[in-house]
Amino acid sequence: MKIIKAMSIAAVAALSLMSASSFAQTVSATSLTMDGAEAKIAAQARQDGQQYKILEASNGNVVHMTAELYK
Repeated sequence: MKIIKAMSIAAVAALSLMSASSFAQTVSATSLTMDGAEAKIAAQARQDGQQYKILEASNGNVVHMTAELYK
């Protein structure tokens, strides 16, 4: 039981030392067109020096797009 507790504490300590920027970030954008929404997401990724993967996009009166930014 002590080994499991020690391993858990070590894992928490290791994760707490990791930079928040090493985790993926989710961003959203809205625009009148798919191209416009993707351009906004691409600009955010470029500004942060990251790449992006589109997770979802929906359209009605406007386009709503969500993407994951990652290094």
